[in-house]
Amino acid sequence: MKNLFCFLLLTTHVIAATKPDIILDAAAVANLQLQFAEAEETTFEDTIFSLGALEVLPGKKGIVSSRIPGRAYSVLVIPHQQVDEGDEVAWVESRQPGDPPPVVKLEAPISGLISKVSISQGQPVSPDDVLIEIIDLSNIEASAHVPLHLAGKLTLGQVAHIRVPSLPEKVFEAKLAHIAAEADQETGTIEAAFHVPNPDKILRPGMKAEFSIVVSKREGVMSIPRAAVQGDAAERFVYIKDYDLKNAFVKCPIVLGAQNDQFVEVKEGILPGDEVVTRGAYALGFAGKGSVSLKEALDAAHGHPHNEDGTEMSKEQAAAHEDHHDHAASGWTQLTTFFAATSGLLFVLLMVTLLLSRKPTAA
Repeated sequence: MKNLFCFLLLTTHVIAATKPDIILDAAAVANLQLQFAEAEETTFEDTIFSLGALEVLPGKKGIVSSRIPGRAYSVLVIPHQQVDEGDEVAWVESRQPGDPPPVVKLEAPISGLISKVSISQGQPVSPDDVLIEIIDLSNIEASAHVPLHLAGKLTLGQVAHIRVPSLPEKVFEAKLAHIAAEADQETGTIEAAFHVPNPDKILRPGMKAEFSIVVSKREGVMSIPRAAVQGDAAERFVYIKDYDLKNAFVKCPIVLGAQNDQFVEVKEGILPGDEVVTRGAYALGFAGKGSVSLKEALDAAHGHPHNEDGTEMSKEQAAAHEDHHDHAASGWTQLTTFFAATSGLLFVLLMVTLLLSRKPTAA
């Protein structure tokens, strides 16, 4: 208990002695659009990263073809049209003689989105032709190409955070559904497939994807968002809100541990509860010392004057400061009185001159 008390006391002194590196006014903070996150001990996910693409889920693609040779009598659908299983999509006129020749109705084999129409009205068709393609996008397969040296960490049921560069604001989650039976020796990867719900139909086959596959979790890990971390590989740091001054920020060197797609582990440098700058952290580094002096910020926060370096004034310095202000105020009053008296005298002389100039002269 005694050691804990000493630690807390030392921490308090360290915090109190820390001077902000940047002090801004409210307008500068608003222009930088700063956002913050609280450093805290959380459950940290260890992940492996890989690239991949989106594909049609196996069994979710339908083909429309004609069982008889003939020609297209009518085409009733266009690409991107939603159809239900059994809907009429085309009619084919048979080559058998007749007046008129018999026609055959073609129906959608599955419900889904028309992805391709390879037939035009009047076009000859044969049973080998693929006339219309339909895909069901209610669920889609996301295939990650995991490097072989990481394949041993894969287990069915693992969760992945999936990002699609064309949809940067969204993160999709899905469980590992299957691992390929064979590795791709040419690329040195193995396929890991995730089945992703797609109720809004915004995920489309062929889109590129980035995967962060969760392989383990650790409790009680100090972590912050990756966006807060600044600097190069040799010197990492974050900006945290000053504990005392408004719109003031302290540059804190940190030591990093593991990182995943969202957070980074912090081993040294910050404490739980510190508010780190996330959005705008990079721009904050170009703000220099800021738009407000340390003395001005401390004076406003504490209600009494400080030295230029932010330290508290001694009794002698405080007394001298008060005398200076008193003299300044007195000097200003005497100066004002002098100008008022001079202006009054000039006004009197002006009036006398006017009166004398109007006095009639002797004939």
